[in-house]
Amino acid sequence: MALASTSLHGAKSIAPPQGTTGLRLPADRFALKSSFFSPSLYKLMPSQLSTVPATAPKFTMRVTSKQAYICRDCGYIYNDRTPFEKKPDNYFCPVCGAPKRRFRAYQPAVTKDANDTSVRKARKEQIKRDEAIGQALPVAVALGAAALAALYFYLNSTF
Repeated sequence: MALASTSLHGAKSIAPPQGTTGLRLPADRFALKSSFFSPSLYKLMPSQLSTVPATAPKFTMRVTSKQAYICRDCGYIYNDRTPFEKKPDNYFCPVCGAPKRRFRAYQPAVTKDANDTSVRKARKEQIKRDEAIGQALPVAVALGAAALAALYFYLNSTF
């Protein structure tokens, strides 16, 4: 019989006995084994067996460009397998010859006939209208600020 370790004051130590991990005694590994999980059960149910392939599955990644880019000069949409960022800096638009810096990200869904001549011309007109609104906006803001300033001075001078 082993004596329990005592501290300086004669009290028993609360440390676990040697050879255990934590506060529990080592368990008998066969004590709670159920016959329900016996190997003979798996022989009766072949459909439940998981088949392991002879070789490891091969995972491949294809590099595809999820993002389409549009040429701001002619409306050409770049949507090839090679990502646009991987194209060299000397890449140019195949339709109008614009440099790579003239391309912008294009959000709408791209169809198969996206680069058809009539579709591209309509898209180019839409781009020009959008840019015209963008160019007129600063002028409209400046005129609005001038009108507010004139209204302020008019109201302060009459009242």
